[in-house]
Amino acid sequence: MTASLTDRPVRASWPVQALRAVVVLHVAALLFQAVTAGMLLSSPGGRALHSASGMALALIGLAHLVVAILVRWPGGGSARFIPPAAGLLVFTIVAAVLGMAHVKILHLPLGVALFGGGVAQLARIMSRPAAA
Repeated sequence: MTASLTDRPVRASWPVQALRAVVVLHVAALLFQAVTAGMLLSSPGGRALHSASGMALALIGLAHLVVAILVRWPGGGSARFIPPAAGLLVFTIVAAVLGMAHVKILHLPLGVALFGGGVAQLARIMSRPAAA
C-alpha cells in the first residue's frame, strides 16, 4: 500500500517555528526575571542583574511581537498571536517603569501575571497544529 500526500507530516512554516522558539525564550526570560528578583532581595549585586535581565526581557518581548506579526504577514497564518504578544510587551514596559519607581505593590503581581500570560501564550502556540 502506498502513502498518499496527505499521510506525510506537514512541517510548520518558518514564521511559526520562529514564534515557537521565541516564545520558549520569552517564558525562560520571564522565569529568569523572577530568579533575579529573589537575588535582588538576597545579594548586593542582585539589583544590577535584575535590571539587566529586565532590559533583555523587553527586547525578547519586542522580538516576540515582531515574529507574531510575521506569522500573519507574510506567513499567511493567524493573527491571534499578535494581541497577546503586544500585551506582554506593553505590560513588561509598565512593570519596568513601576519597578524603577519602586512601586512594589504593583510591580510584583504584574510580574507574576506576565509569567502566567507567557505560559498561556506558550500553551496556545505549542498546541497549534504543525501546519501553518
